[in-house]
Amino acid sequence: MDRDKTIAEERKGQQSFLNYISVLLMPVIAVIFGLLIGAIFMKLIGKNPLQAYQVLWNSSFGSLRGFYETLVNTTPLIFTGLAVAFAFRCGLFNIGGDGQFLIAYTATAWVGYVISLPWFIHIPLALLAGIILGGVWGGFAGYLKATLGVHEVITTIMMNYISLYFTGYLIGGPLMKPGALPATPKILESARLWRVPHSRLNLGFMIALIAAALIYYLLWKTTIGYEVRAVGLNPDGAEYGGISVARNMVLAMFISGALAGLAGSVQVMGLEYRAYQPFGFIGYGFTGIAVALLGKNHPGGVVLSALLFGILSRGAMQMQSLAGVPKEVIEIIQAIIIFFVAAEYMFTLIARKIKRRRGGISLVNQ
Repeated sequence: MDRDKTIAEERKGQQSFLNYISVLLMPVIAVIFGLLIGAIFMKLIGKNPLQAYQVLWNSSFGSLRGFYETLVNTTPLIFTGLAVAFAFRCGLFNIGGDGQFLIAYTATAWVGYVISLPWFIHIPLALLAGIILGGVWGGFAGYLKATLGVHEVITTIMMNYISLYFTGYLIGGPLMKPGALPATPKILESARLWRVPHSRLNLGFMIALIAAALIYYLLWKTTIGYEVRAVGLNPDGAEYGGISVARNMVLAMFISGALAGLAGSVQVMGLEYRAYQPFGFIGYGFTGIAVALLGKNHPGGVVLSALLFGILSRGAMQMQSLAGVPKEVIEIIQAIIIFFVAAEYMFTLIARKIKRRRGGISLVNQ
């Protein structure tokens, strides 16, 4: 019996290892194909892809300053990638990251310059303002989904525009500092995140990593996470098992919005020290969708995926200036990566439908 049990455990371990490999394989293949097709585009326009990719590498890892800037670009993408991934675990698609970012961005700036407090109170309070406002902005879409059945994609897109124009009005009007620049006054020193000397890298990156660890713990080590994932996998089954689908939808969208809001808070407190009037969407929310897809909606995968997109973002301008490669080639590479990852989801869905249909046919024949 002991021998059989040992063999069974070994087989289970091997199967688990193979599952991890299969999960990691597609994102790696997607990145490789994206780089290869990007190289083909460069050759077609008469540029040297090897030189371009060397510039891409050196811009991110060739110097300490470049590496710091890469991490700066990565930080907001971790937050927005986590926001999309968490909502997706509950079967929801949060496409409103930019709106949640902007509303938290503005609220944090206001708390940062209006209230004078010791830093150990002021920093948590400013972060909390972004968390709450971003969470409420996302949670409202979850509430409409849970109570009225309004699709969250529609409501989050609409709320993106409400946030864009509302924050634009506030920053260019009641909150605008005297002068021609459409921006709020600078936040106080007590509300600013610590920076690495002589760089823009700040404590926001560590906050992003802590957020990823907390989301992992919440999803896989707590009852709340179990219920969220159960609703995402099978809402009818979860409801039958006594789990409130409506409550978990609202909660998931609140946490998702709070994560996107943290990106806005960190942007103000660690980089800009004030809120500038937005003239369009920031783009972090939409890029977060790609980050979450490539990261398989897992917090660890989101961090690695955000790092990749941070490298590409950092290297785009360097490739254009030093290798003569248009920055749009980087966007092509990103689009190809997303295409391959999305294709995997599509093929998986088709395979499941075929399997279910075959299962139904075999039951009928029996």
